[in-house]
Amino acid sequence: MSDRLAVLPQYLLPKQALTVLAGKLAGARAGGLTTAVIRWFVGRYGVNMDEAANPDIASYPTFNEFFTRPLRAGARPLAQAPLVCPVDGAISQFGAIERDQIFQAKGHRYSTTALVGGDAALAARFEDGAFATLYLSPRDYHRIHMPCAGRLRRMIYVPGALFSVNPTTARGVPGLFARNERVVCVFESYDGPFVLVLVGATIVGSMATVWHGVVNPPRTPTVRDWLYEDGEVVLKQGDEMGRFLLGSTVVMLFPKGRVRFNPEWSPARAIRMGEAMGLALA
Repeated sequence: MSDRLAVLPQYLLPKQALTVLAGKLAGARAGGLTTAVIRWFVGRYGVNMDEAANPDIASYPTFNEFFTRPLRAGARPLAQAPLVCPVDGAISQFGAIERDQIFQAKGHRYSTTALVGGDAALAARFEDGAFATLYLSPRDYHRIHMPCAGRLRRMIYVPGALFSVNPTTARGVPGLFARNERVVCVFESYDGPFVLVLVGATIVGSMATVWHGVVNPPRTPTVRDWLYEDGEVVLKQGDEMGRFLLGSTVVMLFPKGRVRFNPEWSPARAIRMGEAMGLALA
């Protein structure tokens, strides 16, 4: 079966309604039923609870609190590198931005302007730069951390579709990551700007940042924009910056000549938060 045919049902499903329902169920305090669901999920996806700060499945009052669980201290040491991986998951794609085009999968590209919500001036800062697209599966740790120290300058909520973001969908839905709902976070580092995009998906109840809290819901039909020009939000390398309530994808953008990726990286390779992502800044 072709990838396009495999994703056809996603065009027909009521993705918004399913996502709203999933968000409500994941936030419900249902006692023994919640524990049973968590226990099934851990077994089904092979979640390693030994890494959790709290490994007791029965102690989580909601599925969301389990899903966004913190890790125990020392579970993800930071590599001595200018850029570290911000998440656990797998590499979808990474490499050079060709003018303003980001490679999604064979036969599919999308523009940096579309990804950041239509702001051509912002996108132009990353022309011929570099990108990394990282996929978080249901079994992964779902907090997102800083690849390097940065000062927050802007956050943009971009409404959109809610397709799945798994590898099959990435191969079958054109412009997937610039098509789905997303939260665009713009930072300034010692070596220039970078963008970290949280991409929503089917069943992703919401996305949150440490400085704002839950960004969605509400799911507004128009772009929302927050400016942080006084630079009151400063995060160190490895600090938590946000989280997904159910899994999704992170896309990062870097300017031209600023990043040399870890030579051990390759598409589909498993990754862990804190490992070296960029061994040197060019």
